Amino acid sequence: MKDIISVSVRSLVEFIGRSGDIDNRRRAVPEDAMLEGSRIHRLLQRQGGPGYRAEVALNYTVEGENYDLRIDGRADGIITLDDRVTVDEIKGVYRDLKYLDAPVEVHLSQAKCYAYIYAADQGLKEISVRMTYCNLDTEELKYFHFGFTFGELSYWFRELIRAYRKWADYFFEWRKVRDASIESLPFPFPYRKGQKELSEGVYRTIFHGRRLFLEAPTGVGKTLAVLYPSIKSIYKNLTEKLFYLTAKNLTASVAEDAFLLLRKGGLSFKTVTIQAREKLCLLAEPSCNPQDCPYAKGHFDRINDAIFDLLQTGDEYGRETLRSYGEERRVCPFEMALDLSYFADGIIMDYNYLFDPHVKLQRFFGDGVKGQYLFLIDEAHNLVDRAREMYSAFLFKEDFLLVRRKILKDFPKCASSLSSCNTELLKLKKSGGDFSIDPDISAFLTVLRRAAANYGDMLEELGKEGKQAGDEVLRLYFAIRDFLNIAEDEDSNYVNYSELQEDGSFLLKLYCVNPSRNLRKYLDKGRSAVFFSATLLPVNYYMDLLSGDRTDYTMYAASVFRPENRGVFIGTDVSSRYQRRTDSEYERIAGYILSAIEGRRGNYMVFFPSYAFLKQVHERFAFLALDRDIDCVLQDPYMGEERRRSFLSLFQEGDLSQVEVGDEELKAQIHMEIEVEKRRTLIGFCVMGGIFGEGIDLKGESLVGAIIVGTGLPQVCHERQILKEAFDGQDLDGFNYAYLYPGLNRVLQAAGRVIRTEKDRGFVLLLDDRFLGRAYRRLFPREWNNIERVERRNVGDRIREFWKQGEAGSTEILGEEESGSIEIREEED
Repeated sequence: MKDIISVSVRSLVEFIGRSGDIDNRRRAVPEDAMLEGSRIHRLLQRQGGPGYRAEVALNYTVEGENYDLRIDGRADGIITLDDRVTVDEIKGVYRDLKYLDAPVEVHLSQAKCYAYIYAADQGLKEISVRMTYCNLDTEELKYFHFGFTFGELSYWFRELIRAYRKWADYFFEWRKVRDASIESLPFPFPYRKGQKELSEGVYRTIFHGRRLFLEAPTGVGKTLAVLYPSIKSIYKNLTEKLFYLTAKNLTASVAEDAFLLLRKGGLSFKTVTIQAREKLCLLAEPSCNPQDCPYAKGHFDRINDAIFDLLQTGDEYGRETLRSYGEERRVCPFEMALDLSYFADGIIMDYNYLFDPHVKLQRFFGDGVKGQYLFLIDEAHNLVDRAREMYSAFLFKEDFLLVRRKILKDFPKCASSLSSCNTELLKLKKSGGDFSIDPDISAFLTVLRRAAANYGDMLEELGKEGKQAGDEVLRLYFAIRDFLNIAEDEDSNYVNYSELQEDGSFLLKLYCVNPSRNLRKYLDKGRSAVFFSATLLPVNYYMDLLSGDRTDYTMYAASVFRPENRGVFIGTDVSSRYQRRTDSEYERIAGYILSAIEGRRGNYMVFFPSYAFLKQVHERFAFLALDRDIDCVLQDPYMGEERRRSFLSLFQEGDLSQVEVGDEELKAQIHMEIEVEKRRTLIGFCVMGGIFGEGIDLKGESLVGAIIVGTGLPQVCHERQILKEAFDGQDLDGFNYAYLYPGLNRVLQAAGRVIRTEKDRGFVLLLDDRFLGRAYRRLFPREWNNIERVERRNVGDRIREFWKQGEAGSTEILGEEESGSIEIREEED
């Protein structure tokens, strides 16, 4: 049986037919709004009449010597009227249709593909195409009609396939190389205890096309244990592409390192890491038009040749490779990364490239597009809050007045519609007071839709003149679009509210309480998904908010470390409750910290619920630690990337003299007081849930203790109370869903910074008597089975005893090592 190379109609015509410049001046108004226009599609299809068939699946196979090329897609409509057949291609757009003199060439090519496939299947000698454009704001329609003979379409289609043939040949040859390497790929290390079972659990999930929630403590080796069976599933034709989704760049580097390790073992597997446009841009600031950027000018004329050459030079396409090659070939590195994703076997990317409706990869996750994709969602606990942000929308009243003033002279019609929006928001402000839940926004939505249409016309005119709107103007435009799209898709998972901010501004927000429905819409575009993290407790909470399906598979990987290597202590006479935040309590906490670290010189991190709390305790600790061999370094809310690396290097290198502190003005600006003298004890004062509270890997002597002040509960605010009441209304424990579970996750993530390998020893000290309660202890990791209660008077002695016990103890890993590969066997459903 010959191999099959598959490509969608849309991907085929967009890839082969593109040319010219990248120009965001003309793309400020989206030309193709398929997701936003799905409602319009359904409306027009229902109005098509008895001769109209909607959403017609089509496919065509071009036979070849070594493989067959399969082209498939879905025509919006097939119209049969009086023996005349017409293919209808519907495009929802925001632009004023008076500016549209002809269909977009790529759109017409898509329709011609469908026409050829349908005519070939039905034996038609001629067929028509109707391009239907619909303005999403006004629902105005504009049609373009074309007639073709089958001979004309045949010649055009053959030329299209001829242009694509070298890419299909590449796919065929590469897959042979890749699959042969996967077939013989060994697991890179002897299996740790339980790691093999973990890998087999992942493979079974993929085989059955299910979702898995996997909690795997630090040190289990979860990244490789998840990746290895995932790669094997591609060889077994269960999946066609692997998406490794991360919340932070640091997690992305972990995935890159894992792929590199597997390549050293013989794997041939192409991966691309997609980062934000700003991180890949070759200019000081992105300005994506041919006037400002030489890489944008003629980009589409050069990009296909550049990609083909790059595919021959290596298998890993990270930031440095993309930037250097983009500069050499004069193409945009970000756009090149997006195009490489089509040819890559694995794609490492942020959550938003799958789940965010505004920036998702349209070629894989657009409306009506799906595939045998595998989603590996790392640090999945982060996705709850990220998803709420993605699927919520908000507007500020003051922004309408700001933009109105800027455009009043040149665009009075648009300015007038913004004034109408401001008037309706003013009514909501007066009627709702400081805070109002579920205000009636129907009148506001009416004027907002009108404003959006006028806004689009204004941007279209600017684009035709080669001008670009200012940042504030564009920002409000996209905020309006976002708001309208969310409003159209709202359901019972949303709560709307208005709020008067501390600075006097007025906010109207569509708040997504439970994002599971939105997330599942994108999860369903693939075959299988694995959510994994060191902290997914309780798992029902994450299932409710990430997939909404408690029948998903779950798996808990036991820790492989000896329990005596980790000391876990709870301070019983200390609290971070708001009513206890007094000078005496700050002094008590500072004393706890000093006593805890006196038993052993080394590196420690202390995690606080807020920066204000951190500073209060640090002031008192600095006084207690005078004339001692202790250095303190403080996390700052305004740390840039370079400062973050400097902060971490203190722990990783253990030598303060290696860090460039900079001048006094810069030190004052970031509030970091680092004494440039080598000491033997270093304490990092950090914030729970911040950049150092998770995702950093400090092994061995880099970190020997984590002290966690408080339970991590989010501050009480209107949104948290909305969550509490919403989940209470669903017969779930609203306090736990809004406060306890998110807070404890921050605690457990911070605790996970210590004990990173089987040879590490260290302790976790929890400073809050609330940790003694059953509500908290039932959520502690299973491996925390040696918790000890301490008080201020004896904490130093108990931790010294912990260190002494370890001096004679073994730090070997628990259990026997297992070698070999996992057995991949076919299973019956």
